Amino acid sequence: MSSFFKDLLVWQKSLQFADKVIARTETLDTSAKHYRLIEQIEAASASVPQNIAEGKGRFHPKEFGQFLFYARGSLYETITLLHLFAMRKWITNSELETFEQEANEIGKMLNGLINSIKY
Repeated sequence: MSSFFKDLLVWQKSLQFADKVIARTETLDTSAKHYRLIEQIEAASASVPQNIAEGKGRFHPKEFGQFLFYARGSLYETITLLHLFAMRKWITNSELETFEQEANEIGKMLNGLINSIKY
């Protein structure tokens, strides 16, 4: 089976981003009652490269574009959760800025890829 989605730089960067987010959740100092938020940020961040890969495997470019929109939505969800984590002091403002810079780069790449698709 071909892994042509692995050649996409946006997939590579979003996979690295998800890994960093998940690694950070493993060190959070918060009570167990917030496990749902932690699971949600892990799922949202991992959903970005997953949707890129799934969309790339679809038959029609229109389907690929739809999955790129899903990926972008998951990216925005991750950013929102990161802001909440910063408000709760679970991550520092510096960490938030770093994550947000990476997410903005990924978002621009997703937008460029979406705009390049010939529907």
